[in-house]
Amino acid sequence: MLELAGVQAGYGEVQVLYDVSLKVGQGQVVTLLGRNGMGKTTTVSTIMGILPAMAGTISFDGASIARQSPFRVARCGIGLVPEGRQVFPNLTVRENLHVAGRKARPGASPWDIEKVLELLPALRPKLPIMGRLLSGGEQQMLAIGRALMTNPRLLILDEATEGLAPIIRAEIWRCITKIKSTGQSILVIDKNVKALMAIADRHYFIEKGRIVHDCSSEALREDRSLQQRYLGV
Repeated sequence: MLELAGVQAGYGEVQVLYDVSLKVGQGQVVTLLGRNGMGKTTTVSTIMGILPAMAGTISFDGASIARQSPFRVARCGIGLVPEGRQVFPNLTVRENLHVAGRKARPGASPWDIEKVLELLPALRPKLPIMGRLLSGGEQQMLAIGRALMTNPRLLILDEATEGLAPIIRAEIWRCITKIKSTGQSILVIDKNVKALMAIADRHYFIEKGRIVHDCSSEALREDRSLQQRYLGV
């Protein structure tokens, strides 16, 4: 569904990504793992068109999306839960969800506000509350719900559990697991390797802007040295 091949990107004259290549197949959950500052969010920004690719190809469902503007990438069917949540602070929870709504592709089971609230019931009593008045965990749930309202073919979650209390993190992982069960394709960036191994089909490790290893969850469980080599401090 999504394929990056030889992607290079950076900020001005500072190059961050070097020949990044990865794939996300239909219905797969794929992770991008690495220490802080290694290029994970830059990769997401390049996929979404927020940061233009300097070289390489990015294709989605067989069509090139490299160097497309962000709104065109989103219209192709990629939904983003960005790092830092970025909910609309002066809109209510209901308005945050409503403004993101897009029709599902023919034959798909659509996400609407009621279906999002079934997945994230903690948001139901918050519907009339402004986004800025929510807790961090509630804002993260809203960010996930808002991305689902776009009825994406691919969902990207960038550090969706960062900075949250353990009970909220557990709820987010429950939601991601349930989303996966619908056949949703997902690309996840997160630090909780144990949780990721339970849901992911494949893992890519990025170091200094390069993909240095990829493996299945089974292989990652069997070789714990991978975690220390690429994720340890």
